[in-house]
Amino acid sequence: MRLKLGRPDLAPYADRFDVPAAGDGLSVTFLGVSSLLLHDGTSAILTDGFFSRPGMVSVLTRRLAPDASRIEACLAKAGIDRLEAVIPVHGHVDHALDSAAVAERTGAVLVGGTSVANLGRGAGLPGDRIATPPPGTPTRFGAWTLTLVVSHHCPPDRYPGVITEPVVPPAKVGAYLCGEAWSILVAHDSGRTALIQGSAGYVVGSLAGHQAEVAYLGIGQLGIQPESYIQTYWDETVRRTGARRAVLTHWDDFFSPLPMGPDDPPLRALPYAGDDLDVTMRVLGRLAERDGVTLSFPTVWQREDPWSA
Repeated sequence: MRLKLGRPDLAPYADRFDVPAAGDGLSVTFLGVSSLLLHDGTSAILTDGFFSRPGMVSVLTRRLAPDASRIEACLAKAGIDRLEAVIPVHGHVDHALDSAAVAERTGAVLVGGTSVANLGRGAGLPGDRIATPPPGTPTRFGAWTLTLVVSHHCPPDRYPGVITEPVVPPAKVGAYLCGEAWSILVAHDSGRTALIQGSAGYVVGSLAGHQAEVAYLGIGQLGIQPESYIQTYWDETVRRTGARRAVLTHWDDFFSPLPMGPDDPPLRALPYAGDDLDVTMRVLGRLAERDGVTLSFPTVWQREDPWSA
């Protein structure tokens, strides 16, 4: 079978970059891959915080460490100076490479399981800045209540396993094992709720009894799965929680840096070699129409209000 070359064009989906702009209140800002800043003007949390985005050659051939200059530039552009919590969705490089460094710079608690805790320890975070809440237990961070529900990574998981010892950067990509993968349920003091599904994996029935107005769905590698898998993923996240808007993340090529200015290349989709966004959109578009759910892409750096009608 001949490998499909190139990558999907985002132009056909331009009308789906339609999440309403946020006003002065609650907002979500997409910062690439599965990094999401949730802010109410006073209290903020961040998933992942992956800003270094090393190139493919570096990932495959070199030891990796957070890029301090890129992290500082991205934090400044996003207006982040203080965070309650940084929550990696799992332990892979494209999610957790920078998480401990971001937590250290922003006064945040690094939140996760055993694997993320060892990333924090390896980066020198003190014990009181690392939290491992029991799965399924609501835990409060500022104005936010987080519930981490056990999930799975989308197949294939190229670096499976649990991180059992502190990882001290620089380290090879293979040191960043997946560890615990989470469905993150977020509830704000305002009553607004969201599901953040960083990887396109699921555990059947794990979200039963939980509700979310909005679902942020990671779709990396979803387009190379059987259609039955894609439908079950939708059913176990969006339909299971009753979300009325699904916002798609983890579609951008994370080997390229985030655009920092108008002259920088925009985000682009992952290449066909690793995913097929066109397949994903064909199936999810049909499911969203069936269920009356708004299907959207977020716009990088923009404060958005996904709860708005």
